[in-house]
Amino acid sequence: MSLHDLYLKYRDRVQFLVVYIREAHPVDGWWLGGGVTGKITRAIGFTAATDVYDPKTIEERQAVAGRCAMDLKYEMQTCVDSMDDAVSKAYAAHPTRLYLVGLDGRVVYAGGLGPFGFKPDELGDAIDKYLTAGRSGSGG
Repeated sequence: MSLHDLYLKYRDRVQFLVVYIREAHPVDGWWLGGGVTGKITRAIGFTAATDVYDPKTIEERQAVAGRCAMDLKYEMQTCVDSMDDAVSKAYAAHPTRLYLVGLDGRVVYAGGLGPFGFKPDELGDAIDKYLTAGRSGSGG
């Protein structure tokens, strides 16, 4: 199940929020677009842009986040982390990570670091468990 599938399944009961953090694979950093790595990523259908420079201003980061949301075609609300990467640091989110935060503000589920720890199915299981516990009155 993809993250978008989870969103479609639970959007009436769970608030989904994407936080765009520091670009993981900028052209002027650890780039995926060239050489053998670029060929492999294109061959497997990698959908992320490979022509993005690391934004230097919040406006540049907002523009890249908007492009990312359009390219990936997800419907979830997207926010942009500050240039000091406060959210990314607080949640150890780089390069990508999934979290479920309960109504009380506590982390209910913290997925592994992406891409290998990015497991929407596990998040779905955590959502099911949290929602079931809430209905039974036992909290999250």
